[in-house]
Amino acid sequence: MVLEFFKAIIFGIVEGITEWLPVSSTGHLILVEEFIKFTKVSDNFFSVFEVVIQLGAILAVVLIYFKDIWPFTNKPEKTFTKKGLLSHLDKNITNLWGKILVACVPAAIIGLLFDDKFEALFYNPTCVSIALIVFGIAFIVVENWHKGRKSRINSVPAITYKDAIIIGVFQLIAAIFPGVSRSGATIIGALLIGVSRKVSAEFTFYLAVPVMFGASLLKIVKYGLNFTGTEIALLILGMITAFIVSLWIIKFLMNYIKKHDFKVFGWYRIILGALLLFYFCIIR
Repeated sequence: MVLEFFKAIIFGIVEGITEWLPVSSTGHLILVEEFIKFTKVSDNFFSVFEVVIQLGAILAVVLIYFKDIWPFTNKPEKTFTKKGLLSHLDKNITNLWGKILVACVPAAIIGLLFDDKFEALFYNPTCVSIALIVFGIAFIVVENWHKGRKSRINSVPAITYKDAIIIGVFQLIAAIFPGVSRSGATIIGALLIGVSRKVSAEFTFYLAVPVMFGASLLKIVKYGLNFTGTEIALLILGMITAFIVSLWIIKFLMNYIKKHDFKVFGWYRIILGALLLFYFCIIR
């Protein structure tokens, strides 16, 4: 049993690191699962586990950016009106949530309608490896194109609803093809429309909150609440680990992109994708 808990910690560490770096948490979890498997759980548990532990990563975003995403305020000058329900809503943050929800619509619709079909078609090592390589190349190409260009958008409030929809379409790509990386796809989309690296990363973090909450809820509903005591303990341990690691990784990434671009992650994705293809298609 202790070994199972140790495995949950390892998965939580991998999730906490790779969820926020644009390198695909799915690709890494597939690789780790190849060598470290739960043995005292039901057959479909891991497909739920790898999604639900994302809740821990989400809570890290909520904690770090709480003041930026909490829509309620006691300051009248920030609200829509002086009286009534709207007198307690921060108009700027409420507007931000409107953009976040708009950006989530494409992935939400496709996810609800075709999640099982896309998982059956594309959730395999070969597709994930190809997605890692393709979007690794995309990162390098986009960063080379972006170099020297002046960003059109340098703050989150400056993102328009039109911009949010475009970024949401890129997020849809990640929802369809595992291995693309949700954060990677949205960052690339944001960079292409002139959003600065810092703002691209921040908006990506905000988008993760409803998307990952929704994905986790969808998995739990499909799986049912038929968890054993051991499975519940593994889920909690994985979430706590992902939460702690995410706190550090988010801060690391925001400091990193102040002086660096995303190309190093592109090269990393290409190398990892090539290694995965070699292993699963030739060695295994």
